[in-house]
Amino acid sequence: MIKTTDAAPHLRILAVCWEGGGNVPPTLAAVRALAGRGHDVRLIADDTMRAEATEARARFLPWKRAPNRPDRSPASCYVRDWETSDPVAGFQRACERVFVGPAQSHAEDILEALAKEPADILLGTDMLFGSMLAGEIAKVPTALLASNISLWPLPGHPPFGPGFQPARSAADSARDAEASAMAVQLWDGFLPSLNAARAHFGLAPLAHVHEQPLVAGRHLLATSSSFDFPTERLPNHVRYIGPLLEMPSWARERWTSRPARQRWPLVLVSFSTTNQGQADVLQRVISGLAGEPVEVVVTLGKALEGLRLQSPANATILPNAAHDDILTKACVVITHGGHGTVMRSLSYGVPLVVLPMGRDQNDNAARVEYHGAGLRLDPSVSPQMIGEAVRRVLSESGFAECAAALARAIAEEGPGPVRLVAEIEDFARRCSRTALSAA
Repeated sequence: MIKTTDAAPHLRILAVCWEGGGNVPPTLAAVRALAGRGHDVRLIADDTMRAEATEARARFLPWKRAPNRPDRSPASCYVRDWETSDPVAGFQRACERVFVGPAQSHAEDILEALAKEPADILLGTDMLFGSMLAGEIAKVPTALLASNISLWPLPGHPPFGPGFQPARSAADSARDAEASAMAVQLWDGFLPSLNAARAHFGLAPLAHVHEQPLVAGRHLLATSSSFDFPTERLPNHVRYIGPLLEMPSWARERWTSRPARQRWPLVLVSFSTTNQGQADVLQRVISGLAGEPVEVVVTLGKALEGLRLQSPANATILPNAAHDDILTKACVVITHGGHGTVMRSLSYGVPLVVLPMGRDQNDNAARVEYHGAGLRLDPSVSPQMIGEAVRRVLSESGFAECAAALARAIAEEGPGPVRLVAEIEDFARRCSRTALSAA
């Protein structure tokens, strides 16, 4: 692990983000760590993040030409993936409306910010191709922050999306090759849009969409290498920095155990901070635990405010609760499998029951299974099957033991914010030396 040095260069950093729910806290954690180190940080992002960016000691810039959410309500959501049950259609919608489609407007906003004030480092995001494009155009050293596992398969890993386990046979390898080819084809459906943006700025066309991220000098994965699948060879530009577990700004409610049930195992239920149409599965989870001798704490999040759920006697529903206090006492977490919830749970050594609903969740669930730290269920399962899964995780000690082993490994890797700062400073020093030797 690269370590920070006492004599850190003072860096001017332009960071980039978009309002996508789970990607926001890691970006704010990165901004807070860099500003706390004394670097001058600007954040260009949706207006939803203005107050949080200022609180993290960054200077805020709103998107002007690019899409800009004024609030975190479902009505302002770009992707609206709860409107389709087809994961391919959801992915295409995200590419069209956020990742690739607005690349030119994202790049124009970033380039305008760089023209007003130069930056030593552009901290882009692996999801906004316009941030990669702007770094290439402006010739500013660019690092991409991934708020979870890598979108692009690492050596020996299955492709992102389906939630496969690592290949163990020739048939598995053929499966991965077929899925990877399909993924390239899906991404390349947006190649004309990306190349049109490149042509607008006078850049040569690419043969594939996945070539655009390669212009960045660093890909920083805000996850744990212990949680990810093993790889024999990590590409030189890829770095694990560990999870960036900033608590969402709205998560202020505290939970206090009810004395009458202190001896019951505590089950935390949490299904995303953004709307994924999860009301039905959330109600089935609560119903499946209604007759179990467990204490259930359900946290909703900003996008689910006002959701009405039938709550049995053993359940407490909290609209805007922080998870840390609950996780110190929890025995199981039931979740959709968002990266932040999974990593926070494992950091406390709590096993999981994961019901993935799309996005990165299938792949997070696959890793939970791979490490023996929990179970994966289809989100359409019956309440009875959910209850059975929780009983199994509570009764079989191996799940808790594997989760505890992951907690120790994550802790030994070191704090994510510290590792992020060290990587950014090292990257800046290397870029500076390269520039001097080329002069």
